[in-house]
Amino acid sequence: MITVALADDQALVRAGFRLILDVEDGIEVVGEAEDGMAAVRLSQERRPDVLLMDIRMPVLDGIEATREIVRLGGPTRVLILTTFDHDKYLYEAMRAGAAGFIVKDARRDQLIHAIRVTAEGDALLAPNLVRRLIEDFCHRPPPGPEPPAALAGLTERELDVLRHVARGLSNAEIAATLFISEATVKTHLAHTMTKLGLRDRVQAVVLAYDTGLRRPGDMTR
Repeated sequence: MITVALADDQALVRAGFRLILDVEDGIEVVGEAEDGMAAVRLSQERRPDVLLMDIRMPVLDGIEATREIVRLGGPTRVLILTTFDHDKYLYEAMRAGAAGFIVKDARRDQLIHAIRVTAEGDALLAPNLVRRLIEDFCHRPPPGPEPPAALAGLTERELDVLRHVARGLSNAEIAATLFISEATVKTHLAHTMTKLGLRDRVQAVVLAYDTGLRRPGDMTR
């Protein structure tokens, strides 16, 4: 059973999500929060597998709430609720430790899929969101020409896989691009995550751009 908590300052939005999730086999809604601080408390008290988190909330916004949930530790993975109007906040949500993102007007099947993927420990980061996040909101002074020491322990193939993860490609898409098996991609990615101390693909995307392994505007290779 996947346990889910809902954090949104609009009661009608929470009610809508609960209505969808309450009839889904294998998913149980275990609590609701009307602000970010309440979401943090809920994550500690009920320890849901997934917390659907709105970004704009009173008392503590969704980004700071996510950062606090990650800092406190525990099983809860944060799935950010957003609209394209709120894209400018998503890069900070990634840095705060969000496991994935889904738009509020997503179809029912997309919501269920997002929850299941997040609960399984994977990260949900669609290529179109990667492009918007990086192209529009990752404008910062460029890193130096050489990869930092943090990447020195990676093999060339591991670096290749990490670059493609930063494009938002799935394991199957990376396998097809690099002409290797999906199992090999998973192995390289697991080694990369372990070597770099990363929790999921979202952290991998952040690190790839922070270190200059990929750069804004370079989304084709």
